Amino acid sequence: MTATSWWQDAFNYGVDSAQRSILFWDVMRKRGNSFFDHLRAGQPPVLTFDYEIIMDGRAFEQPVNYALARIIDRRAKERSPGINEAVVVSKPAGKYAVPKRPIVVIDPRAGHGPGIGGSKRDSEIGVALDNGHPVYFILFFTQPELGQTLAGVEYAETRFIEEVVLRHPDADRPALIGNCQGGWAAALICADRPDLTGHLVLNGAPLSYWAGIEGVNPMRYKGGLCGGVWLNTLLSDLGNGKFDGANLVLNFEDLNPANTLWTKQYNLYSQIDHEAERYLKFEKWWGGFFFMTAEEIRFIVENLFVGNKLEKGELELRSGRCVSLKNIDHPIVVFASWGDNITPPQQALGWIPRVYGSDSEIQERGHVIIYILHEKIGHLGIFVSGDIAKKEHTEIIGNFDLIDYLPAGLYEMIIDEEAGPLGKTDFEPRFEKRTIADMLAQVGGLERDDRVEDSGDFRRMADLSKINGALYQAFLQPWIRAWSTDVTAEIFKMLHPMRVQRWALSDLNPSLWPVSIMAPCVKENRKTVSKDNPFVQMEKILSAGMEETLNHYRNARDHQAEMRFKNFYNSEVIERILPKGDKEKVESDRSSCAPVDRRLAQKDIEAGGFAEAALRLIMLVCSADGAIDRKEYSAAQKIVMGFKVLRRLDLATMKRMIRQQARIVQMDLNGAIKALPKMVKDRAERKTLYEIALKIAEASGGIVKAERLVLDKIKKVLVPAG
Repeated sequence: MTATSWWQDAFNYGVDSAQRSILFWDVMRKRGNSFFDHLRAGQPPVLTFDYEIIMDGRAFEQPVNYALARIIDRRAKERSPGINEAVVVSKPAGKYAVPKRPIVVIDPRAGHGPGIGGSKRDSEIGVALDNGHPVYFILFFTQPELGQTLAGVEYAETRFIEEVVLRHPDADRPALIGNCQGGWAAALICADRPDLTGHLVLNGAPLSYWAGIEGVNPMRYKGGLCGGVWLNTLLSDLGNGKFDGANLVLNFEDLNPANTLWTKQYNLYSQIDHEAERYLKFEKWWGGFFFMTAEEIRFIVENLFVGNKLEKGELELRSGRCVSLKNIDHPIVVFASWGDNITPPQQALGWIPRVYGSDSEIQERGHVIIYILHEKIGHLGIFVSGDIAKKEHTEIIGNFDLIDYLPAGLYEMIIDEEAGPLGKTDFEPRFEKRTIADMLAQVGGLERDDRVEDSGDFRRMADLSKINGALYQAFLQPWIRAWSTDVTAEIFKMLHPMRVQRWALSDLNPSLWPVSIMAPCVKENRKTVSKDNPFVQMEKILSAGMEETLNHYRNARDHQAEMRFKNFYNSEVIERILPKGDKEKVESDRSSCAPVDRRLAQKDIEAGGFAEAALRLIMLVCSADGAIDRKEYSAAQKIVMGFKVLRRLDLATMKRMIRQQARIVQMDLNGAIKALPKMVKDRAERKTLYEIALKIAEASGGIVKAERLVLDKIKKVLVPAG
């Protein structure tokens, strides 16, 4: 490199860097202005889809700040018809034809506002619309209603689901999609009113709050390090009875200081010419802070994050009535990611081995649980990323009909990528049978017995939280409340760090006025620098070094926090003050559950005729290799529905018969095969049944060894030699 070229590179980089700096601060100014614009507009949902509110919880006898909205697809050539007409009928004709099930999306109320799950075209809502489902959205407003409680919210959401059911009487029960906090809210509805709901999809939703891997998941220790629920009560009292969601957002930002303090801003600065719009759109949602009542946040922290009562079946929404996840008798799909540091896979899946005593209990109760594990997507990406919507959410929603017919049990959903026409990627999902032991080995960080649940540190954390809460209420709360007013609450709100960084970098700050004047001129005379400029390379190296330094700080900080937690709650003094508790509690809870009938009468195995036998073949062949894929299912549906005896069945009867046959196959596979000749006595029909089984097995491109063994057994009883 010559001296002339070196100086030229330095000059070009200097011009580019100066221009990027002006444009960067102009974007930050716009972020601050957008913060105020969003406030003045009432902080509406950031949905990219049109919607209409059809029920408003603020008008209920027990008012809450929630509402039910119907999504209107703006991509349609014509406006959506009336509510009861806005349904799409599935393809098969005759009695089998039914409207598509409605889908209800619940976004998290964890500091931010609603709409992030539908902020893009490629989103859960967009996928559901593409698949012909009527879509509803449960939104919420900035301020809670006076005296609002979590039980009141759950009651309102239940009324919303009842309204959806009434609007679609001929469709299957609504599927609920819950994102993060909206996931456990959806789980509460499904567990409390299983008669109202259908499929449950949990995206990055924590249900097992104490679970995690040592040295990796530090957020679960935060409540214990703060002494429990008293701190949230203090913040609510400082807010004059309302808890500021900005506190939760600050916790999320503190979790990853490298991204908060550097990476997010540097990405904007380095790609200022095409990153500004996306950045401002996201910050509009990220900077929209919503409130909860003191009762709501106390109940959530005390019973869920500190008490872990939902997983244990001890959560009482209403006095004397516990909510049990075992009540959810429709399929559950859990989507988790290894890149999620807010809801790691252990917290998303840890409830399964603690709610169910064994694999056989899942099967005997007729429950279907499916989990998907992504390799690297972050927490927000699970329900925000367009790529995730195009793949995972498309396959989840697009395979609701297949999930309906899965035999009871635990499955992992695996999505294979195949080369499609015109260079496009086709996705082929399959559901592989798993045991609880398989899942535990795969996820890690979970104990098969209940040692995590009964460990001294977390149980003592919950006990200490109660003590600290009582002490605060007795000695400090009266004084704090005595001088808290709406004025002091507003002062604390506007001085919160999450708000200061926005209003301080807005048009309220006169030092940014010159930036607003220079920015248009800079855009007109923009001089970008080449990517191979050595100073650009140095900039990227320095940025990577800064990010790595902050990551090292985070790791050291988190390690120290974990050590403080364990050293304190496992100390001899705390052990003496707060004993470990009853280790047999969970086992006794399990033994108190109603027993499930494991017996299968011979008359049940042999009951039915050609229709039952054909449906049994689907279960026998499709599940022979421990996996059920879309190709086999589609082939089976196409072949079997070619017979009049099956076309005459309505969908509800069809599903009931398939579940019955699936249970028979699971409980007694050999007996299910041997009973086929007694169900179908005509030789020609027996031969037809075997041909059906053969075509189903060949549908996936080849017959594997496990399928061949089952086919041989079927052939032996249906088409015996000689």
